[in-house]
Amino acid sequence: MNTTIKLLAGLGNPGKKYQDTRHNAGFWFVEKIAEQYGARFKKEPRYNVLVAGVEIDGHPLRLVMPQSYMNRSGEALYGLAHYYAIPADAILVAHDDLDLPAGKVKLKKGGGHGGHNGLRDMIARMGKDFARLRFGIGHPGHRDDVVSFVLHKASAEERAAIMGIQQSTADWLPELLAGDWNKVMNQLH
Repeated sequence: MNTTIKLLAGLGNPGKKYQDTRHNAGFWFVEKIAEQYGARFKKEPRYNVLVAGVEIDGHPLRLVMPQSYMNRSGEALYGLAHYYAIPADAILVAHDDLDLPAGKVKLKKGGGHGGHNGLRDMIARMGKDFARLRFGIGHPGHRDDVVSFVLHKASAEERAAIMGIQQSTADWLPELLAGDWNKVMNQLH
């Protein structure tokens, strides 16, 4: 990946009801980065997002959390990215992933939505060129249980595993922003 990441978006559902649910793993990561770098989110009502600015080792970065529901994430992010002229390949999206066990992460560029409604909306509005940080949340075992699973609170053990890999990922963010994608992938995978 040659483009510098200018926007880190976390996907999730807004509101207290959803803040501890597995589907909000993307929000958790962006909140962790904001806390680590002393950034404060402010509401950007025009695009229905919370946004914070940070500088990490000389790289300016916008942290964004859409305040629409998950299946409308692309709408909110597209407006903001368009306004700031940020191309899709300069966006990194952090999100939950059922296909990875809790405590695992995968970094990838582009690809399909894999059934994830937030990614589905992003792809529909922005194309596939954005990068992804896929944080594993595990799978309930049967596809009929997926909606209930992602919209319920993670167990203490699952949450600890997810938060642990998110901290490891946060520690590698400076290298990622500097363009050392292969090095970061080798460390995280």
